[in-house]
Amino acid sequence: MAEKKQVVTYTGLKKIEEELQDLKVNKRREIAAKIKEAREQGDLSENAEYDAAKDEQRDIEARIEQLEAILKNVEVVDEDEVDTEVVGIGRTVTVYDYEFDEEIVFHIVGSTEADIMKNKISDESPVGMALKGARVGEEVIVEAPDGEFKYRILDIKRAI
Repeated sequence: MAEKKQVVTYTGLKKIEEELQDLKVNKRREIAAKIKEAREQGDLSENAEYDAAKDEQRDIEARIEQLEAILKNVEVVDEDEVDTEVVGIGRTVTVYDYEFDEEIVFHIVGSTEADIMKNKISDESPVGMALKGARVGEEVIVEAPDGEFKYRILDIKRAI
């Protein structure tokens, strides 16, 4: 079975590549130095610094593996070529939230780029799925774990 494509924007791809480079070049070197320093302290069986450094090394290697897997199955969305007539990945969408009587701006991204603190929502999230394919002026109902939300699409732009 083929692995699912990881959809990202060019900005997201660049961030993934930069993180991978940093982990491989800088973080590996830093952790190797920490392990060497901890080894020099003697008995490894009771050395908390050594154990912590080995745990950190394992986490770094797992993240490298995860990023490499993403890059093997990546599909890049060119923000310059996105259709701003409909909501999809690579778009910035302004919606009117009926419940809270306010405008909200969402940046629609692939799941690997999602960051709710920056209003970057995955196209696979309940909100992303409800908005996907909608046009300016349309109303959408979002079926979320904590209830239904109703939004009206006010504007669709290329992601900034």
